[in-house]
Amino acid sequence: MPTVVVMDVSLSMTRPVSIEGSEEYQRKHLAAHGLTMLFEHMATNYKLEFTALVVFSSLWELMVPFTRDYNTLQVVLVTDGCLGIGRGSLRHSLATHSQRSESNRFPLPFPFPSKLYIMCMANLEELQSTDSLDCLERLIDLNNGEGQIFTIDGPLCLKNVQSMFGKLIDLAYTPFHAVLKCGHLTADVQVFPRPEPFVVDEEIDPIPKVINTDLEIVGFIDIADISSPPVLSRHLVLPIALNKEGDEVGTGITDDNEDENSANQIAGKIPNFCVLLHGSLKVEGMVAIVQLGPEWHGMLYSQADSKKKSNLMMSLFEPGPEPLPWLGKMAQLGPISDAKENPYGEDDNKSPFPLQPKNKRSYAQNVTVWIKPSGLQTDVQKILRNARKLPEKTQTFYKELNRLRKAALAFGFLDLLKGVADMLERECTLLPDTAHPDAAFQLTHAAQQLKLASTGTSEYAGYEHNITPLHTDFSGSSTERM
Repeated sequence: MPTVVVMDVSLSMTRPVSIEGSEEYQRKHLAAHGLTMLFEHMATNYKLEFTALVVFSSLWELMVPFTRDYNTLQVVLVTDGCLGIGRGSLRHSLATHSQRSESNRFPLPFPFPSKLYIMCMANLEELQSTDSLDCLERLIDLNNGEGQIFTIDGPLCLKNVQSMFGKLIDLAYTPFHAVLKCGHLTADVQVFPRPEPFVVDEEIDPIPKVINTDLEIVGFIDIADISSPPVLSRHLVLPIALNKEGDEVGTGITDDNEDENSANQIAGKIPNFCVLLHGSLKVEGMVAIVQLGPEWHGMLYSQADSKKKSNLMMSLFEPGPEPLPWLGKMAQLGPISDAKENPYGEDDNKSPFPLQPKNKRSYAQNVTVWIKPSGLQTDVQKILRNARKLPEKTQTFYKELNRLRKAALAFGFLDLLKGVADMLERECTLLPDTAHPDAAFQLTHAAQQLKLASTGTSEYAGYEHNITPLHTDFSGSSTERM
């Protein structure tokens, strides 16, 4: 998850800090020291992280922009906890938070998923002596509770600042290392960005689920069968090469540094199952189903960045025994060799997926849906075409009329019934002299029934009520009016 570092450069950050020694330090120097530690950690262990730097006081300035666009962010706010005074200060902004208009809304909560980490260049006692801590905690609350406040333990010094930023690194910037297994084949990998714990909302006492560090491949399936499934997150899977002594050589991430290049060259000469898996999935057009935890699965697949470059990716499904309904329960999937006959056919011309549900889905029923005006227009025109062919099309006419009537009542579209009734009365007046006498009777009868239904209060406005053909001396049926 990319990071925005927001550094406070207001006048209060220039307050001196008493540190043993001849050199004078200010709070902004401590902040710069902590951020240097954070950036060096990213450069060594979190190389794929993209970071932007923003400084602010009464105004703000983007010092280092992102090189890519993102949907989710981590925001690291570095400040001394001074809230400022007067209009535009944090204290004033929080006090007038509920009075702001939509055009002048407070930045929090951010319009994207985010976590806000506040790094205070002050200890807890200093913040508690004023209302600073309460205001900073309210910032976390405004960000939907996503984030944390870090303070310096003990006196303000470089060592304690390093300790505070070390806690942030342990929480948010520790690489996720795992072992990818497939039978007897294994590979040490790094998953980037690190997977976040997932909370199942349906549980009474939800406990965050975390993925195992042992990622076991349980099977393979064609890309066409897996299709494009819904996933929680997507991650890059990088191989970690180990030398004979078991020391880590590298993750295969390119860098301009000569030492890094030599490490990558050494890593490229060591056989790795992760590379074999990536190439096989790409050539065969398949994905690997991987076990993330109890009743939790994901998939490994090859994704191309360009015509010449592709990466091994891992997507996480939602926890549960049946994350993809068209595949059925994951526990019931098995190898083709266990089947009595090949489910894909001898010529690989069919597929056992998607599985057909035992119960007919509600959306599979024959219901009337008007998403666009053209759909409604088509249904009305169908009724009018049958009306002009009465009495030969009497049964079809009333079938289409009742279908439209029920849909209009279900949607509360009573004006439609009155409109169609007026159309039928108009059609009755336009009947040629050669028309069958029964046509006029049926059209008049249908129009009257629709008008009664359009009131919404008549006994003829019931949803289960059907309009039946009018029995006349000219009709051949003896159907009674309901």
